[in-house]
Amino acid sequence: MITPEYLQHMARYNRWQNIHLFAAADTLDDDARRAERGAFFGSIHGTLAHLLWGDLRWIARYDGGASTEVPVAESGRWITQWDDLKSQRRAMDARIIAWAETAGPGDIDGMLDLRPSGATKSFPLPKAVGLMQLFNHQTHHRGQVHAMLTAAGADSYVTDIPFMPAEA
Repeated sequence: MITPEYLQHMARYNRWQNIHLFAAADTLDDDARRAERGAFFGSIHGTLAHLLWGDLRWIARYDGGASTEVPVAESGRWITQWDDLKSQRRAMDARIIAWAETAGPGDIDGMLDLRPSGATKSFPLPKAVGLMQLFNHQTHHRGQVHAMLTAAGADSYVTDIPFMPAEA
């Protein structure tokens, strides 16, 4: 279904996109980043905070590292300072890449015992499906942020995977 090479490629794509996304968001002032824009997590800042929260929850299931118990309903507000969000985003992207670079078939095959945020019960989920969710969740919310940035007048950037530079 998926391979370690796929994980490595998508981890690099994730970092490349986040670099551009945060650079575009940096051209706006804090009020514009926090303005309610009708997205599920409200604002550019809120959606980016939720995206980081989701990445933290997902990668911890695979690398055994730190996670968070912040409820999903608070995930758009859990990091309040823009510079903190940017710093934690860079660290998360490095963490995902580091994990992907060492991932093997055993990290993809088999099952997870998944307990979603706020749930009292867990359920089995194929590891490969969880990894697809990690990258799909990123793409989904980055698309929302891209649309909000464009509406706010920020410069657009290329999002297509084939245009990712080899050094990304």
